[in-house]
Amino acid sequence: MEMCIIRKGAEGRCSPGVVICMLALVLSLTSVSCRLASDEGQFQWAVHDMERPQPAIVTPSRQDGQPPSHAAVLFDGTGLSHWVSAKDGGASKWRVANRYMEVVKKSGDIRTKRSFGNCRLHIEWATPAAVAGSGQHRGNSGVFLMDNYEVQVLDSYNDITYADGQAGSVYGQYPPLVNVCRGPGQWQSYDIIFHRPKFAKSGKVVRKGRITVLHNGVVVQDNVQILGPTKHKVRTKYVPHADRLPIRLQNHGDPVRYRNIWLVELPE
Repeated sequence: MEMCIIRKGAEGRCSPGVVICMLALVLSLTSVSCRLASDEGQFQWAVHDMERPQPAIVTPSRQDGQPPSHAAVLFDGTGLSHWVSAKDGGASKWRVANRYMEVVKKSGDIRTKRSFGNCRLHIEWATPAAVAGSGQHRGNSGVFLMDNYEVQVLDSYNDITYADGQAGSVYGQYPPLVNVCRGPGQWQSYDIIFHRPKFAKSGKVVRKGRITVLHNGVVVQDNVQILGPTKHKVRTKYVPHADRLPIRLQNHGDPVRYRNIWLVELPE
């Protein structure tokens, strides 16, 4: 914006050029003011508005990894009341002992009775202490968000498999940023932040899903865009589905263990 210096003539009057310059300055300031008012109108609340609703109060856990007061506890070690067979909706046949659940061979996947969309999921897991097999045949299981999008569970400690199938991978899509697997038989944790895909009425995907994964407290997936349902050796496209679907745990035949599973739903 140019600065105008006002000079009066001999008779004490401003020249026409100065008057035009002053008018231009006023109009410019008015335009800026209107634009700012227009921008502010996009927001429901003014900056530092004391009338803005306060956040809900949540009691944190006394120990990291334990559920806060507003979490939905899906497995606390006492039973499988929140889980059913993914195949037929019947009772789960996985074994419960010593406050963990364990995959039972040929008993099928299990899923939650409840359905979820956007969420933060905490889950702890351990592969067998006795190593048998290698690659994808070594402590294999998986955590499926909305029954479709898998975060791989695998014993990737000092073992090699394809990168997008390691522990912490979004299966078949994104390898983990780093391999932070603990040794066989040791308890490990996933903290997963998941935002579901959105579909138009026509079935077209209007927002792809996104996922962040912390493995043993280390970021291994950083808000990556999920490309579609996760499948073995197949690139898939999104297929429209409900806004809320169950969480599924995979039975790949290995006696993988799970414990301390809880979830906090996130807003749209």
